[in-house]
Amino acid sequence: MLKLTDIIKIYHTNESPSYLFKRFQLSLPAGEFLSIIGSNGSGKTSLLNIICGSIPIDGGSIQVAGKEISHSPEYKRLAYIGRVYQNPSAGTCPSMSIFENMSLADHKGKTFHLSAGKNRKRLDFYRQSLENLGLGLENKMDMPVGLLSGGQRQAIALLMATLTPIQILILDEHTAALDPKTADLIMQLTEKIVTEKKLTTLMVTHNLRYAIEYGSRMIMMHQGEIALDRSQREKSSMQSDEILQKFHEVGMQDIANQL
Repeated sequence: MLKLTDIIKIYHTNESPSYLFKRFQLSLPAGEFLSIIGSNGSGKTSLLNIICGSIPIDGGSIQVAGKEISHSPEYKRLAYIGRVYQNPSAGTCPSMSIFENMSLADHKGKTFHLSAGKNRKRLDFYRQSLENLGLGLENKMDMPVGLLSGGQRQAIALLMATLTPIQILILDEHTAALDPKTADLIMQLTEKIVTEKKLTTLMVTHNLRYAIEYGSRMIMMHQGEIALDRSQREKSSMQSDEILQKFHEVGMQDIANQL
């Protein structure tokens, strides 16, 4: 479903070119839920940006369902890729109502015409979609999104990202800005939506418990490479301490290589 082959990404500095990815490989079958962990600077978010088209690659191939998209612009990829960001404000417009935000998301990948932005014919569908979240938001359709809590906004951002038919869902630390209780709720909603819609999903997280409990596969990234790759069965038997130990081992190996 999603295949990255020989990905090269070079950052040019004043001193010399630096490789972030050097022939990076990753393949995800349709419907796989991949949790991605790694230290800061390991390439996690850059990987998501490359898939979404936010940053270009310097070599290699990106394919979705067998279609080459390596040079496809970001706005075209958004027709089949949904993304939820760390900041709850990033995926919604605070001055617009819930209804207006959902109407806007409903037009993703479509041609806009000189007509009303709010689609009243879809109102019942929006209400039903919100009701499925179990947060009572279906009764607040006219409320500006900026007046909602961070968790409510993130729930709406998650719903908006998956409102239209998509193939890939990108979750960029989407629970990091939330309190633990709300983060747990958003993760439960995430699993529900991913399962129901059978989405191929990539989730970057610093929460090791979420990386172990959620998803069908987990990888640890380090310096643009995959340092650890575990299936659902393998990672379900792991403890957070084991993953922290792997972080330590990788870091110590870097120090040894520099000596």
